[in-house]
Amino acid sequence: MEAAVIILGVVAILAMGLVVVLVFQLSNARSAGGNQDGNLDHQVKEMRDGLENVGKSIQDLKTDRTAQSSEMKGLMTNIGSQMTALNSTNAALREALANSRVRGQWGERMAEDVFRVIGFLEGTNYDKQVTIPGSESGAGSRPDFTIHLPQHKKLNMDVKFPLENYMKFMDAETKEAEEQARNSFLKDVRDRLKEVVGREYIDPSQGTLDYVLVFIPNEQVYAFIQQHGAATIDEALRNKVVLCSPMSLFAILGVIRQAMDNFALEQDSNEILSQLGAFNKQWTGFVRQLETVRSRIESAQKNFETLAGTRLRALQRPLNRIEAIRVERGLPIASDNSEIIELPEPELADALADGD
Repeated sequence: MEAAVIILGVVAILAMGLVVVLVFQLSNARSAGGNQDGNLDHQVKEMRDGLENVGKSIQDLKTDRTAQSSEMKGLMTNIGSQMTALNSTNAALREALANSRVRGQWGERMAEDVFRVIGFLEGTNYDKQVTIPGSESGAGSRPDFTIHLPQHKKLNMDVKFPLENYMKFMDAETKEAEEQARNSFLKDVRDRLKEVVGREYIDPSQGTLDYVLVFIPNEQVYAFIQQHGAATIDEALRNKVVLCSPMSLFAILGVIRQAMDNFALEQDSNEILSQLGAFNKQWTGFVRQLETVRSRIESAQKNFETLAGTRLRALQRPLNRIEAIRVERGLPIASDNSEIIELPEPELADALADGD
């Protein structure tokens, strides 16, 4: 809109200039005489046409400015409605997060979203609100999440979301108010860490790791702690408490998932090697039995060759002499009603083996 107003001003100045030039030329023409009347009329006509064009341009600019003004009003109305809705949503969100129980539920939902992205399943890779066995403090020793690790290890995690004094710091208008809100916020963080340390989240006898996780479900709050609470973080690490944000929790769980996959692969490899050992044992027995059967087959083959060769010829010689004597004496063959029994091949093999 401002650009259109400037253009209209420039056009108006040019129009006024043209009018001044026209008046000046008319004055000169009158002083010069009638010989230049034709040229003057032509110039006046051209200037009149130019002024009409300028007038049309000004009118078009006015029309465009009116349309742009209407469009701008509609756009501003739309932006105003969106800002109103955004302010309402922001107010509702701040009102909801003012409740510590709602903040805790929201933080747990954020943690579960990270678990889901990593691929963890509730009941398989992690559990919620499981009371520590043998806990002396009862319900107080119930971590928000228990992450299951290989070799029956586990890692406990609590969700903490100190927000009230952080919001006061963000809304503070003076340095004194900022300082007071910052100190109060860091005290809140230390108090929440003491709550975790006072519980039985670290107990190697129960299979836990030597550390416990404290999840801060907001990157800005976590960054504020990192920036202004270095001493608080050092104290937490001395107590074996690790603070993490959504991004750092994603990284930690990613490492855990990779370790679990590697452990599962190692277990599968060990199972395969064990099965190969069992197969090798059976294979050795098979080869030994195969060698025994081969030896027996070779022995049976040798016995069969002896029967079919030497023994058969030894029996055949006297039988041939007896048959020659019978033929020589012209004796008939005695009648014999008995049938010749042929043994099946398996029974023949068994008979040969028994003959050994």
